[in-house]
Amino acid sequence: MSLDSYLSELSDEGKPVVSKTLANLSSLSPKELLSFLDKFSHMSTARRIEIVQKLVGLAEDSVEMNFNDIFIACLPDPAAEVRVGSIEGLWEYEDRSIIDTFITMLNQDSQDAVRAAAATALGRFALLAELGDLRHEDGARIERALVSVVGRNSESTEVKRRALESVSAFSKPEIKQMIQDAYNSMEHDMRVSAIYAMGMNCDSQWLDTLLKELGNSDVEMRYEAAVACGELGVEDAVPSLIELIQDTDSQVQLSAIAALGRIGGDEAEAVLKECLNDPDEHVRDAAEDALDELSLDRDPFTFRI
Repeated sequence: MSLDSYLSELSDEGKPVVSKTLANLSSLSPKELLSFLDKFSHMSTARRIEIVQKLVGLAEDSVEMNFNDIFIACLPDPAAEVRVGSIEGLWEYEDRSIIDTFITMLNQDSQDAVRAAAATALGRFALLAELGDLRHEDGARIERALVSVVGRNSESTEVKRRALESVSAFSKPEIKQMIQDAYNSMEHDMRVSAIYAMGMNCDSQWLDTLLKELGNSDVEMRYEAAVACGELGVEDAVPSLIELIQDTDSQVQLSAIAALGRIGGDEAEAVLKECLNDPDEHVRDAAEDALDELSLDRDPFTFRI
């Protein structure tokens, strides 16, 4: 089927959007992209949202699919859900040309959900900057934008917490203080994000706090603390993480198993091997993935297919 025929079919809102046929939209030429956008702009809001959301899922499931040009072109869409989906679809896009767009959306978009998504997207570039893989001036602009949002009293908690999570990639003392301030907050969601940020900050100074939070009665706090311990990669966390394998919450269990795979060591490996015999299929699968990560860490020249 030609692209024009497919676009006509896609425009027919009496027909369902079939995910697998959306592969026709991968890696469009500039001319083809214009044809798509012409049809797309005349579709209903619900249809546009559905298409973008399914493109995001397709891109996540198949590394061969490339819809980046569509996602970029849809960033100014009138529908907030389309804008959010387009930002999320660019989760692997690392071209610095998009940074200013994300900063503008973070500061100016009318919808909290869009600003929060833009804040999260900037986190990827913040990490690149901290690792030295991005121009210094780009990193500085990202840091300023995110710090400004975290300190903005008029901003919603959702946007502030996502900005905090993203800016935590920077290792400056003032960023660490922001994380500590969020942890001391009276707002539950900010405290949860502070725990996440401690892991992203990758500083062992947070270990004692994270070990304490592994025993928190709040499920979200335990979950994020387990994930953060995995990011820190400190073996002192292994005994506490092993205890969480018996947690009453399945997501906490799985996050603890994944963290053990990231940290490694003989004790973690022995427990993960025991988990391969667990009656719960999800525990067994998580343990297998964690052991795979352990083997990859030992031999970086071993590749999974």
